[in-house]
Amino acid sequence: MYRIDLLNKISEKGLSLFTEKYEYRTDISDPDGILVRSKEMKEMTLPSSLKAIARAGAGVNNIPIDKCSEKGIVVFNTPGANANGVKELVIMAMILSARNIPDAIAWTKGLIGEGDKVPDLIEKGKAKFVGTEILGKKLGVVGLGAIGTMLANAAEGLGMEVWGYDPFLSIEAAWRLSRNTKKAPSLDKLLSECDFISLHVPQNKDTKGFINADKFAVMKKGAVL
Repeated sequence: MYRIDLLNKISEKGLSLFTEKYEYRTDISDPDGILVRSKEMKEMTLPSSLKAIARAGAGVNNIPIDKCSEKGIVVFNTPGANANGVKELVIMAMILSARNIPDAIAWTKGLIGEGDKVPDLIEKGKAKFVGTEILGKKLGVVGLGAIGTMLANAAEGLGMEVWGYDPFLSIEAAWRLSRNTKKAPSLDKLLSECDFISLHVPQNKDTKGFINADKFAVMKKGAVL
């Protein structure tokens, strides 16, 4: 019998894949494996029985990778499992920012109690929230993994000009990527050219803080990150 400790709530659809050879629950003692989503594990004492950690997500920045390597504990992740959901959220965020929708909602709520004045107030104030369309705008995608390639292809379908930057682009990702995606020669070139910039890189010691004051200074005026 293999014992699995659940550090976060895991979908029943996923748990149903375990056979009768596995016992799983929260706070299980002497686990052979751990299933985790967002719980921070870096300060945890890893039990001597532990053989593997599986993360329900792409990033592993909440898992003590170095400590696991020293102890021979295998770490798994699930890149791409939430790629479509993230892609849709990024597209939503671009449209929300382009059309000033959050500000428009807040402004509209401020009209509560104005009664008969509302039609005139809307007529006078609505021009502030016209915004712009994303059609024809430049989107820069930094990191062309499962999420980045899916976003790039979807944005192209919406009529955007897509730029991509990924010095570690895999052959598999390249096959998925539209041939119309422009290869940015450098990160600074992408930042200086694009109206929208979407970051899809793992958080680690090499990427933490890589978008800093110097990079913001390179961006074109009005760019959305």
